[in-house]
Amino acid sequence: MADHADEHIIEAIGRCRVVVQNGKVVSVGDPIIADCPLAKRFAFPVPEITKEAVKENIEHRIQAFGMCTPAREVLDTRPFVGFGASELIIFGIQAGLIDAAVIACDGAGTVIAPTPALVQGIGGRMSGLVRTTLYHDVIKRIEQNGGYVLDHTAGRIDQLAGVVLAREEGFARIAVTVADPGTAEAIRKIHPDTFVVAVHVSGLTHDEARRLVAASDLVTACASKPIREIAGAKALVQAGISIPVFAMTPRGKNLIIEKIRQGNEPVLIKPTRLPVTGDKEPTPLV
Repeated sequence: MADHADEHIIEAIGRCRVVVQNGKVVSVGDPIIADCPLAKRFAFPVPEITKEAVKENIEHRIQAFGMCTPAREVLDTRPFVGFGASELIIFGIQAGLIDAAVIACDGAGTVIAPTPALVQGIGGRMSGLVRTTLYHDVIKRIEQNGGYVLDHTAGRIDQLAGVVLAREEGFARIAVTVADPGTAEAIRKIHPDTFVVAVHVSGLTHDEARRLVAASDLVTACASKPIREIAGAKALVQAGISIPVFAMTPRGKNLIIEKIRQGNEPVLIKPTRLPVTGDKEPTPLV
């Protein structure tokens, strides 16, 4: 049972603003991009980003694992991409570089996830969560699997408060996913040892991108032209080309390099000027 009006707001593929009420998609906003190579690889692919295709994708997520419903599954072990935000955080936990991740979950709000299965089950399946409705069943599922929920009353999304709670619960090496520069700057100022991962950056202004890059260890490029320009010019490592992830700090670089070192996939390593671009980027870049 929900604690207030059953409504979830998500910024999904192409940064469409999607509203889900009572397990149904009731509105989809206009996308800001038309094509994304990553979206074509989804479990329910989106070959062309239209309002109709986005609606069908979200409906599939609702049916497949209960997104935005009390039946929401919170565990998964299947990697989606090699260097996605959740996959890098998961590797950090497995390698002993990260103790727990502060992420956002529909049905619960800000969550502390100390296990790879929780990180992937929540973060690997979630787009940009703007607002959510609290479900006690989802909270119970998260806590039974070792997680912590910040707000048991309203399910608020507050990544800074999540970092504070993670420290109170005894976690020292904390990663946090952040989508806005103000939150990243506050976390970096108050808890500078936090490993900040910038996500969901499509549509940021040049100034917002500059601030977010300056406060982050890792930055996912999404479909952002400013991020590619600003992070790309300053990055220590770029992982991937179509949807690159940029390491902005030595510890961000170390995480990516260690993942490569422990992996079995063939890798090309070449000193070069960044960013490196290809012909399969999202279009248009925004």
